[in-house]
Amino acid sequence: MSLAAWLLVTASLFAVQESSADSPARRTVEYPWMSVQLWNDFHASFLKRADEGPVEILFLGDSITQGWAFDGKEVWRAHYAERAAANFGIGGDTTQQVLWRIGEGGELEKVRPKVCVLMIGTNNFGIRNDDADEVAKGIEATVAAIRAKLPETKVLLLGIFPRDAAADTDYRGRIAKVNERIAKLDDGAAIRYLDLGPKFLQADGTLSAEIMPDFLHLSPRGYEIWADSMEPLLSEMLR
Repeated sequence: MSLAAWLLVTASLFAVQESSADSPARRTVEYPWMSVQLWNDFHASFLKRADEGPVEILFLGDSITQGWAFDGKEVWRAHYAERAAANFGIGGDTTQQVLWRIGEGGELEKVRPKVCVLMIGTNNFGIRNDDADEVAKGIEATVAAIRAKLPETKVLLLGIFPRDAAADTDYRGRIAKVNERIAKLDDGAAIRYLDLGPKFLQADGTLSAEIMPDFLHLSPRGYEIWADSMEPLLSEMLR
């Protein structure tokens, strides 16, 4: 990488780090695992999906949501393929990118889902090293943005999934604080909160590589647990 390119990437990264979690921001950082162009391509594909037909269930989030198209594809086919579901997940997204996609990006302009399944925030820890209050603020802003764009859509807000193999890590502690705060957004009607974290954990609180091979992203078995555990509430919200 040239010096000029390195300086551009570094400047972009600092811009992301300094922006507030509740401030919309388009992806500008080039990651080895995803270029800005690929991010733009995913965004364009969501706009195209919105043009193609009705969306009853919208999944919105980061790589864990995007993973329904990969390790979760068989579970998706079984649970959602016949239910007019759409997956608007992009790997590496923080609350800022999802807020941009909801707002300036226009991803919700042509969809009217009955339910939006939202899980976002883990990359605010892993990429930005935000504290729990900052991440919660970003999630609260994201829920508010969805409700403003889609007032007839119910939001199924998922708690941030556990990460790290051990039960007592810093990430686990910050996730617990965020989930405790965003759980209060549940109003019993338009916004429902669901914490699936315990479903993924062993009795001692540790994570198994069978469920999350890298202790962050789900295996096929992990997606089965997600779908099966969420179904009762999702079905209720779709009525």
